[in-house]
Amino acid sequence: MTTNSPKRQTPKPDNSVKHWLLDSDPSVRWQVLRDLTGAPAKAVAAERARVATEGTGARLLALQGTDGSWAGEAWNHGWDSTMHILSLLRELGLDPASEEAQRALGLVRDHVKWRGWDWDGSWHGWEYKGNPFFAGEVEPCINGQVAASGAYLGQDIQRIMGRLLHEQLPDGGWNCEAENGSTRSSFNTTICVLEALLEFELAGGKSAGVMEARLRGQEYLLERRLFRRKTTGEVIDPDWTSFSFPTWWHYDVLRGLDYLRSAGARPDERVAEAIALVESKRDADGRWPLENQHPGTMAIELDEGEGRPSRWNTLRALRVLDWYAAGD
Repeated sequence: MTTNSPKRQTPKPDNSVKHWLLDSDPSVRWQVLRDLTGAPAKAVAAERARVATEGTGARLLALQGTDGSWAGEAWNHGWDSTMHILSLLRELGLDPASEEAQRALGLVRDHVKWRGWDWDGSWHGWEYKGNPFFAGEVEPCINGQVAASGAYLGQDIQRIMGRLLHEQLPDGGWNCEAENGSTRSSFNTTICVLEALLEFELAGGKSAGVMEARLRGQEYLLERRLFRRKTTGEVIDPDWTSFSFPTWWHYDVLRGLDYLRSAGARPDERVAEAIALVESKRDADGRWPLENQHPGTMAIELDEGEGRPSRWNTLRALRVLDWYAAGD
């Protein structure tokens, strides 16, 4: 990213907002300590360790079936399948080294399969036992989500990574419809893949090809200022300006910015409008609402409902604004 934009100052949250964020689930608290308060690493680690044994993280782990799955499936059309719960545990920050995480992962590795899909991506029908879970299936949006949680949780995702690198489109992004002839990338698919590539790198995966692919995909978002058409400058999808959590496979502007922050990108003028959009959503109390909850079966509710102040959106917005303000 270019670095020719001036440093920007954004309003800091007052103590009441920080106290409100800390008066919550361990999965929120440890990230607030890490990202917003500058707490010592020992305190952050101690709070993070509680994700596996208390609150939302512990409740999600307790829902795992004896067959290793959640909701009896590798993936479903709701938000409570094995793939969705592992994605959520990644966002909560479950420590992969914890005894609870290792036990859950062992069950997934040993028992959960992608019914019908073979290793070569061919379909054999629902009767076929299928790939192991962390081998993935064929759609890059799904494989991106599996690979992101798999890399974060220390699993072997080499088959998925090979597929994703091969499936990158000439414009730099990815699209699940490429197999049907689409040559244009999808923001929804691209953000899922970018998060997977980043998690692979953060987990110690050494591959110049992965970094090159990720940076090309990152430029795909930036060239479009995170939500505008490259050709006309019009907003691609107004829904992307409403912030959700969890996002699942859906893209929105806050998710795009939080990816850039996580990737350590240097902010430039191409993100300025997106940052202004985030700032505009702050309410009179310094909080951000849950503007949209994607319809579907949730295993556990994480916030107080649509239209209400959201700790997850507030945490993510504040750390994005800090990232932007710190950029030279």
